[in-house]
Amino acid sequence: MDVPLLIARRYFSSKKKRNIISIISNISMIGVAVGTMALIIVLSVFNGLEDLVRTLYGKSDPDLLVTAVEGKSFPVNEKMLDDLRRIRGVGLLTEVIEDNALLQYHDRQMVVKMKGVSENYYTQSNIDSAIVEGDHRLRRGGEPYALLGAGVQHELSIALNNRFAPLHLLYPRNTGKKTLSLNPETAFTEKTITAGGVFLIEQHIDDSYIFVPIEFAEELLHYGDRRTALEVNVGDEHDIQKVKAVIKQHLGSKFKVLDSDEQHVSLLKAIKVEKMFVFITFAFILLIASLNIFFSLSMLVIDKRKDVAILLAMGATPRDIRRIFLLEGAIVALVGAATGLALGITICWLQQTFHIVSMGMATSVVDSYPVKMQFADIVLTGLAIVVITIAVSIRPALNAAKLDVRENL
Repeated sequence: MDVPLLIARRYFSSKKKRNIISIISNISMIGVAVGTMALIIVLSVFNGLEDLVRTLYGKSDPDLLVTAVEGKSFPVNEKMLDDLRRIRGVGLLTEVIEDNALLQYHDRQMVVKMKGVSENYYTQSNIDSAIVEGDHRLRRGGEPYALLGAGVQHELSIALNNRFAPLHLLYPRNTGKKTLSLNPETAFTEKTITAGGVFLIEQHIDDSYIFVPIEFAEELLHYGDRRTALEVNVGDEHDIQKVKAVIKQHLGSKFKVLDSDEQHVSLLKAIKVEKMFVFITFAFILLIASLNIFFSLSMLVIDKRKDVAILLAMGATPRDIRRIFLLEGAIVALVGAATGLALGITICWLQQTFHIVSMGMATSVVDSYPVKMQFADIVLTGLAIVVITIAVSIRPALNAAKLDVRENL
């Protein structure tokens, strides 16, 4: 029988008349429960946001993206492309030309990110599922069409499939001179294209991107056999990281091969950093809430001085006394933490299942706050509570072990 645990449980569940010690203990449990619940909910929301970012960008992002280490473009040839296609795991290879261009429509204009893609782009991308108006095809009847972000269409009030009012795309000519000619006819290359569809993915993409056939981009930008990127779709039965390593080894040090997370490393890193700071903040809140455990244990030591003296006289060691009060603090924290975890998990489950709390924005791509629970967050929260409980309980426990028997009998 573990006597210190038995005594600690007795102190915790004592049915004596309520006093200030029991009130402070109850406040401690409620504080720990609320802090734990809030921490689980907030961390789960950050997990949901991280998954939402991956889902949104996943509609247009490839499994792997090949870019140059230096410069914004690199030359390609059929041998290079064929060698890449023959690598085990490479399901599809898409050529990309991406650069800024000036978009004019009637008397309005804006700078956009023009992305020229080869014909197989929609085979490896899910962007066709993000089409909200028009057709996703970039070629129809042999004619090129542009696919616009919803923000671009709204900014310029672009009508779709209007051959009498096409889009005008302009790009500076590379004349070799350091100054740009003031004559637009000689300063810019201009091509026209019809708007064929509108997509809605993510605000940053929607407000700046248009997709065009790669031949159109090649002629406008005078890229020739140069490409800004190669997008690789990996077969479902193959491991992306293994395929990435093989491609990287094959291409050498002049190329970067980026997986989905690395393509948006800054955004995902920002979410992780925010999540870390939120965890630290709520851990401090838990520490403040747990200070009540310190006060309740200190008062309990004073209230139970006679009991402690009797136990010491009966042969209990200082270590046993320390354990009694450490276990008392642990029980208070454990009850509060278990209650908080149960409430937090229940609330997150309700949000995941019934989408109770909405984003409150009509333009949001999701109706409710995304939530995703992770076992690691629950473990991390539990460890934080254990550390905090030991930190606030150790001083009262040490004081209890130092009580003089003769003075308190």
